[in-house]
Amino acid sequence: MARKGKTFAVLAIIAVSVFALVYFGITLTSNLGKSKTEISAEDATKRLEKLYKDIKVTTAPLVKGQIDLDPVAVGDSLPDISKFTISVEPTTDNFIEIFSSIEKSGTGKDGWLNGVAKDFNDSNTLVDGKPVSVKIRNIASGTAADYIRSGKYVPDAYTPSNELWGEMVKASGVQTELVAKRLIGNVTGVVTNKKKYDELVNKYGSLNVKTITDAIADNELAMGYTDPFASSTGLNFLVTALSTFDSSDLLGDKAVQGFEKFQANVPFIASTTLQMREAAKTGRLDAFVLEYQTYVNTPDLKSGYVFTPFGVRHDSPLYALGNIPKEKLEIIKKFADFVEQAKYQKSGADNGFNGLNDYVAELDPVDGSVLSSAQKLWKEKKDGNTPIAAVFVADVSGSMAGEPLNRLKESLLKGQKYLGKDNSIGFVSYSSDVTVNLPIAKYDTNQQSMFVGAINSLQAAGGTATFDAMVVAMKMLQDQVKVNPEIKPLIFVLSDGETNEGHSLDDIRGLIQTYKIPIYTIGYNANIKALESISIINEAANINADTDDVVYKIGNLLNVQM
Repeated sequence: MARKGKTFAVLAIIAVSVFALVYFGITLTSNLGKSKTEISAEDATKRLEKLYKDIKVTTAPLVKGQIDLDPVAVGDSLPDISKFTISVEPTTDNFIEIFSSIEKSGTGKDGWLNGVAKDFNDSNTLVDGKPVSVKIRNIASGTAADYIRSGKYVPDAYTPSNELWGEMVKASGVQTELVAKRLIGNVTGVVTNKKKYDELVNKYGSLNVKTITDAIADNELAMGYTDPFASSTGLNFLVTALSTFDSSDLLGDKAVQGFEKFQANVPFIASTTLQMREAAKTGRLDAFVLEYQTYVNTPDLKSGYVFTPFGVRHDSPLYALGNIPKEKLEIIKKFADFVEQAKYQKSGADNGFNGLNDYVAELDPVDGSVLSSAQKLWKEKKDGNTPIAAVFVADVSGSMAGEPLNRLKESLLKGQKYLGKDNSIGFVSYSSDVTVNLPIAKYDTNQQSMFVGAINSLQAAGGTATFDAMVVAMKMLQDQVKVNPEIKPLIFVLSDGETNEGHSLDDIRGLIQTYKIPIYTIGYNANIKALESISIINEAANINADTDDVVYKIGNLLNVQM
């Protein structure tokens, strides 16, 4: 089901500069074969059967629950805006609040705008004879767009990474005025390892999004990109890729057919920066998307990878929002003028901005309604004709009693609205033993009703046999794969991370690696490190659910993966 400007946005708040940590190990891992724990497919089948026979598995009676057929309301899942950090506090009674993208209102090299805003607040700037100031809130562009478009919280001004988000806000009916087209220069691009880059240039003559999409479609390039519901770079890449197939109609048959062929050979879509980092460590990706400001701030990338810009520029436009009072609009304009001063543009350059100023956007402006439709298209076509089968594994041990189990139920009941109806879903719960609450079946209205009923029936008691439950989930999925080898299997584990009964991770690690099943983990009052150790095996994401934005996080995760 489509969503507005999604994606797993809160975890994306992890500073983009985290990429700097990634690349020390890439070359060391790029040619590795099987790990010591990985086993052959034949041995995996035998081991799975043996482990499964050791586990006490019961089947619960199917219970139907009441389902809500209303469309997803984004605003209902968004946490209170206080969840997002104020990076610069106002210093006067007359001030404006600005939502700022994280690459310029974070910390270190990502904190350029904070320094400018603090100087502005110290500058004694006056409007109508009164001193004014600005308040900067550090929030990812896609998440900010969700707040604004849903009406959950509308600031006075908004400076996303690129104009695509501004167009989407405008299309949602929010009054929008572009005050400054550019606060600081930046572009986004595809970062390709040097060896692969040279191979592609020798074949295609040059590297750009057109030749990149051709190379991916021909299975010559293993590239990952980020969720276009949450990531500015991911959204930019999506519409740029569509334009290479038909620039006159991004949603026409020609563009859709080209996208489907291209997407069939994309090995990895990252929900989060952290997830992309873990994938990059494996050395399995030849290329991935990244902003230039991060690229130049990561020495290992500059020495071993080539940056190829694409799409619209990421020049941090500044918008005034809503029916804003004249006095506040004047503050926004004063701030835009203040930012343009040479010393602040130079400090931006010192932080990696204002590079590639000669790059001219290769994509014409895209209407916000077209962007929303492109996101819906991506949601529908991202898996091509590959059917998905997923098993949700819920911890109902005694340690989950009370608030953890209540949060688990709430997040699943609301998150299940994002499950695509063409997917197949199963449900398992566990304590000391394992219960199959819902066998895998197509997620039609009947299955959805029984999924809701299974969630509502959960009660906490007993020990914690997490890996026994994962064995059962893998057995259910492998039974599906035997019927249809084209199925893409997924597992979602919701737990507190503490295992005290049954098998261990070492007992099943080889199975996870051999079957290559991504296992997404959501921790409730959890040992997050224990859950991360499960997810990283096949580059899946981990969520800490001990926050008031868990429903939003899980909705984003399911929207991308399902």
